Amino acid sequence: MKAEYSINSNVDEDDHLCRTIEIAVVEFPALKQIGPPVTFPDDMGSGDEHLFIPPLNFSMVDVGIFRSGFPESANFPFLETIGLRSIIYLCPEAYPESNREFIMENGIQLFQFGIEGSKEPFVNMPHNTIREALKVLLDVNNHPVLIHCNRGKHRTGCLVGCLRKLQQWCLSSVFDEYQRFAAAKARVSDQRFIELFDVSTFKQLPFTFSSSN
Repeated sequence: MKAEYSINSNVDEDDHLCRTIEIAVVEFPALKQIGPPVTFPDDMGSGDEHLFIPPLNFSMVDVGIFRSGFPESANFPFLETIGLRSIIYLCPEAYPESNREFIMENGIQLFQFGIEGSKEPFVNMPHNTIREALKVLLDVNNHPVLIHCNRGKHRTGCLVGCLRKLQQWCLSSVFDEYQRFAAAKARVSDQRFIELFDVSTFKQLPFTFSSSN
């Protein structure tokens, strides 16, 4: 139950560059709460226990917005507790079958923006792809939403950093947050991308978002 389509749009009026953005969409409805790995008793009172394990680098970004590394099967029970409506997936690789089954069973919509993973000095974060992903992120009809790439550091960090600029965070706070997740893998090129990203074309933020830091 997947529809795939392409969006063609100009990166900038100045450089007349056109890119194709592959977006995969999977439809359905929703779900529950958050916390560190914790054990809850089984609802049926059988004495069995469920271990709720967040994905790597999991964190709340804002009301209805979460970030993480790639969710694995062990993380699915935890993700059920936060009532996801959507996932923004920032890698070009196909979503694993187990993950597809999870989102279909739980009514979660998948938006895929295929940004290639790369290492400095060969980093090319595509402005237009991040811009399209940001539009999906800003639509409160998609919330609660989880943003993830592979490790939840670079691609996810760039998208969240651009959101923070929209929220009028000062750059030092934006970079502090980026570095907290990227740690020793922090990239100057990612931070430069965030600094130069133009948010002026976006309309005013929905009132449910924080406005500043």
